[in-house]
Amino acid sequence: MPVTDGPPLTGPGVAAGVGRTALLVAAARAVETHRPDALARDPFAEHFVRAAPAAAGWPVHPDQVPDGDADPLWGHLGRYFGLRTRVLDDHLLRGTAAGLRQVVLLGAGLDTRAHRLDWPPGCTVHEIDTAEVLRFKQSVLDRTRATPKADRRPLAADLRGDWAEALCATATATGFDPAAPTAWLAEGLLLYLPAPAERALVAAVHRLSAPGSTLAYEIKYLTESHRTRAGPVYTEARRRLGIDLLALFDPDPRPDSAAELATLGWTVTEHTPYTFTDLHGRGPRPQPDDVLAANRWVFATKAGAPDVPAHQGG
Repeated sequence: MPVTDGPPLTGPGVAAGVGRTALLVAAARAVETHRPDALARDPFAEHFVRAAPAAAGWPVHPDQVPDGDADPLWGHLGRYFGLRTRVLDDHLLRGTAAGLRQVVLLGAGLDTRAHRLDWPPGCTVHEIDTAEVLRFKQSVLDRTRATPKADRRPLAADLRGDWAEALCATATATGFDPAAPTAWLAEGLLLYLPAPAERALVAAVHRLSAPGSTLAYEIKYLTESHRTRAGPVYTEARRRLGIDLLALFDPDPRPDSAAELATLGWTVTEHTPYTFTDLHGRGPRPQPDDVLAANRWVFATKAGAPDVPAHQGG
């Protein structure tokens, strides 16, 4: 993949706060990409890491992680991000194989699904994130001369605010159609949103979803023990990466969005990450005082068959 010459990008949107966690996930995806048993491959991930001074010295290859899977960040947590990427990739591709042609990534971060997945013809991928993150992302993609495999439509919006109005107000520009079934994805997002913002997001997704639409998201349902919060994943993220995950997680009790979706007529299933570790035969394994024990991946489908126009059938 050719990369044009140029100085490191400052990337203010990914230097601190939640934006910095996007770099963490990109580094984990880069390491995963180079594993012989990779669960997912993202050839663009390492370019984001290397373009950001905030991530100087972070690994992008397994050879740069001396302790391998035993490393709390690039082993246990990194494999989690690799597994999460694979599972959510598969989820979206199943939806498009069934006829969905409209995908909305809520908090798209530095993921490059529009570029790296083999989408059926006619797919539109909407990426919603802050202007700073999207600007940094586009700068790196331009350097790599990346070409999307779907109709990619970035939209700068604050997901704590009225992003839905922005999406619909610019329908002509973005091509978003609330009458068409949509595959919604909130990967690594709801953990950081205040509870009212999560409720508003779920309500907006429901309002904008035609029958047959899907939603996948990640959340922590349980309050983690003091031993877990004092464990190596959180402490090493602070010490080595300057990321205080516990400070970034919203501390208030989480709404039960899965139950809310069910009352609205969605079919909902919940899984632990280890369900998919078992399914794929690789990925993170349970540990004492595990930071992943409280994580749940939720998949929901709105009742009714999708009304897919013939020209969208792929």
